[in-house]
Amino acid sequence: MTIIDFQGVSKIYRRHGGPRLLREHIKDWLGQDPSRDFYALRDVSFTVEKGERLAIVGPNGAGKSTTLSLIAGLSVPERGSVTVHGRISALLELGSGFHPDLTGIENIKLNASLLGFSRRQTLDLMDSIVDFSGIGDFVREPLRTYSTGMIMRLAFSVAVNLDPDILITDEILTVGDAPFQEKCLARIHDLSASGKTIVSVSHNPATLKMLCDRAIWLHQGQIVMDGPASEVLSAYAGSAPVPA
Repeated sequence: MTIIDFQGVSKIYRRHGGPRLLREHIKDWLGQDPSRDFYALRDVSFTVEKGERLAIVGPNGAGKSTTLSLIAGLSVPERGSVTVHGRISALLELGSGFHPDLTGIENIKLNASLLGFSRRQTLDLMDSIVDFSGIGDFVREPLRTYSTGMIMRLAFSVAVNLDPDILITDEILTVGDAPFQEKCLARIHDLSASGKTIVSVSHNPATLKMLCDRAIWLHQGQIVMDGPASEVLSAYAGSAPVPA
């Protein structure tokens, strides 16, 4: 079953370089200045099947995070279509989706409600989320009092305990101590074994080889290579800069 489907997807951002005249702003509003268009993705097509473990690699600015944001529904393409089936848990940025003035418990309830969980379902999951995070009594304190590692622990625990069909991670495992990183990897493997779909971005090839069986290599918003993770990661690691 296809769970993620990109068909001819282009994501365009508009460059804004310093002060400009009114006529330049008018051109932007009317869409008449294509020279300012920056293609984060250009005509990208791929599918992901249920249960696949996909890595997305490439240099900074290649379009990796843009791809994840489109899968998560945080942005929409200017051209083409993105179709996703199932509940998504996304770890795209440390603490994203959390409010600093809410306590850990309040943030758990907020995230669960956004994913469609009832109050009863959230309360049933609360103990497992808090136990996995390991932050103890701090769960009752405002998020702004947390260390970076504590925020990561809570964010990951919420994401993996809310029964996602698709788990998206973007460099999230670069934060935190080694024992907790191992705990996170073990939980991701458990999710994968239960048929969940994993999409991961990282600059750490060792992590991607452990997590993923397929990889897509992006460069300047286009797919360079799509295939078995070991082959794509080896090709990417040994490549010279791809010409523009």
